[in-house]
Amino acid sequence: MVEHGSGSPEVADGSGAGAGSSRISRSEAESSGISGSDPDARWLALLMHAAFFLLLGASLTRFLMRHPGEARTPWIIALSITLAVLYLLGPVLGSRPTPRRLTWLGVLVLVWMVLVVLAPSFAWCAVPLFYTGLRILPPRAALALVALLTAFVVAAQLRLATGFDPNLVLAPPAVAAVATAVFVHMQRQAVRQRELAARQRELIDDLLRTRRELAATERREGTLAERQRLSMEIHDTLAQGLSSQQMLLQAADRTWSADPDAARRHVRTATGIAERNLAEARRFVHDLAPADLAEGGGLEAALHALAARESAQAAGALTVHCHVEGTPHAPLPDRVQSALLRIAQGALANVREHSGASAAGLTLTHLGDRVVLDVGDNGRGFTVEPGGPRPTAGVRGHGLPAIRARVHQLGGTLTIESAPGEGTVLSAEVPLPTTPEEPA
Repeated sequence: MVEHGSGSPEVADGSGAGAGSSRISRSEAESSGISGSDPDARWLALLMHAAFFLLLGASLTRFLMRHPGEARTPWIIALSITLAVLYLLGPVLGSRPTPRRLTWLGVLVLVWMVLVVLAPSFAWCAVPLFYTGLRILPPRAALALVALLTAFVVAAQLRLATGFDPNLVLAPPAVAAVATAVFVHMQRQAVRQRELAARQRELIDDLLRTRRELAATERREGTLAERQRLSMEIHDTLAQGLSSQQMLLQAADRTWSADPDAARRHVRTATGIAERNLAEARRFVHDLAPADLAEGGGLEAALHALAARESAQAAGALTVHCHVEGTPHAPLPDRVQSALLRIAQGALANVREHSGASAAGLTLTHLGDRVVLDVGDNGRGFTVEPGGPRPTAGVRGHGLPAIRARVHQLGGTLTIESAPGEGTVLSAEVPLPTTPEEPA
């Protein structure tokens, strides 16, 4: 009755060990390249190894206590030591079903079978071997091994029992079937988790790649926008200044012999423009803000200074007036002031070079929620086409697209009224933000 009682708990313990072994299988699958090491799986693996050696030691101790001095005792001891050494070699060979690993499993099971034939109590060691086979072998071979091990367990329990007990015949197969089902379920769960982890890695890789592409696109767009802004800044300041210097120096060269005083005035004016361009260039290097605004006084003072400078540079050929209407409720944002000043510079450059006007006017109007800059002249004018303002008489036309781009960046509208012989009025209307912006 003692042997009979010891058999049932033994198999029941096997079912518990099977659950642990299935988790070990999952850990082995994960550690084989799917995921990082699992501390719980490592502890379960250690528990399974400890259970095997505990069962092996208990079986050997029971045999020596029940059958002292028998002729088969040396063989039992030798086979027990062999089984322990073979089991220790298992983790060294890895977990993949390589030929060497399969040979090791076959020898391990064979030694165990010989021990069970010589001493049925060694059937208790079947549980760790049972799940070791499930981890290594393909499904069909694993099920065959399970059936073989279960048959040996049943035969060993019947040999140890004093009489026939149906529980010893039915319980081990039932427990083996449940444990196998649990192991297969856990294995499928591990496969699904590995597939899910692989899909997650693919999604993360796609996300990272998309973010890198988006960042590269934003950098390209930012570079193009900065290039466009710099081209407009250079056109409205340095290019216009260099053009004025060229005209003044050419005029000085033509009048140098006939009218030295006029030639010197042209040279002095060109020198003043060069100084101004030098200040603009230094401002570009510093923060790309207009030099007139950097000197203080705001947009109104900068427009008055621009009008006076254009009138002085024209030497009587063009007179520019500046007028301000209304009072702003709050200081204009820096980017609005900078853009309106550049628009005024570009518009007056077009007036000076292309219109042939004798008078021009700058009008800045504050209307509460928006600000309007009007630039008018009494020059020859041109025909405004429906597709956009284009001069009709072969002028370069780079200033008007730049002005339109600046107004568009501010969310405003640009209106041009002109006709041949009737002058031109350019009006830039820019909406103001509802909340004041911080200075740039």
